[in-house]
Amino acid sequence: MSANTVAIRSAVRSALSDCAAGDLILVAVSGGADSLALAYALSLEAPKLAVRIEGVTVDHQLQSQSSVQAEKVVAALSKMGIQKTHVIKVNVDITDGLEASARRARYEALDSCAEKTGAAFIFLGHTRDDQSESVLLGLARGSGARSLSAMAARNGKYLRPLLSITREETLGACAEAQLNPWDDPHNADKTFTRVRVRHDVIPTLEKNLGPGISAALARTAALLRDDADALDQLAEQEFSSHEPLSLDVSRLEKLPKAIRTRVLRMAIYAAGAPLGSLSADHITPIEAFVTDWSGQGPSDLPGGVRVSRISGRLSLSR
Repeated sequence: MSANTVAIRSAVRSALSDCAAGDLILVAVSGGADSLALAYALSLEAPKLAVRIEGVTVDHQLQSQSSVQAEKVVAALSKMGIQKTHVIKVNVDITDGLEASARRARYEALDSCAEKTGAAFIFLGHTRDDQSESVLLGLARGSGARSLSAMAARNGKYLRPLLSITREETLGACAEAQLNPWDDPHNADKTFTRVRVRHDVIPTLEKNLGPGISAALARTAALLRDDADALDQLAEQEFSSHEPLSLDVSRLEKLPKAIRTRVLRMAIYAAGAPLGSLSADHITPIEAFVTDWSGQGPSDLPGGVRVSRISGRLSLSR
């Protein structure tokens, strides 16, 4: 057994420790090397713990013959001993770019499948390379610590055991297991920002700064996630002591900015803004109600949320 396969199976065993005997887990498989290597390792390790496993593949219907690829995934998983695979066709409503819209449709499909099947967890094949790309994309957007911390190894039902594994290792594991990964044409389309980061930006950084950039970016993500988790916890404690839709300005102004802006986000989401809809540009005028008050009028935010400063309090309404 190669070092690649050993590393992947070890990572999967660690993630399976969150499961109990009899649990059903889903493994999301596109047919690429990362998800195939993950599914193969799960097919070997899950039965040892009496954990049931089913596959799920999402057909975005964005390419001709996409249904054929879905059938190939079903066949590949069947050969591994994963006898049931859910094929979910989705219609991608492109509202904020193809990548983001397809991602949203995919996660909605996975959530629905987990709910219908009663699955305890959904395993995803994101690797260290995906993690480093996410950090660079966050830097380019000028994002904060939460965004730069990229993907969590565990986020609710979602488990990502391969975040310490490289794309090269998954390719090697597939070759050893005689699996034939699918190379999604979108992965070579440089109209997508992530593809340009993968094929142009990271190789340029490695050429000029030396190898190991991807590993360093992944370490940065892990450190920032620890910091963001701590700040979120402090902000949650502070927010819980306020009236959710009426925040005391005198208390807010005494908080460190990193805590205060988190409390403001929590309040705005609690008032009805869609999760993930707030940017720094949305928070800046709300922060000014606290730190730069000069009688400015209400601020309107996503989801129809309106924030006003009235009698020393921030009032939130829809």
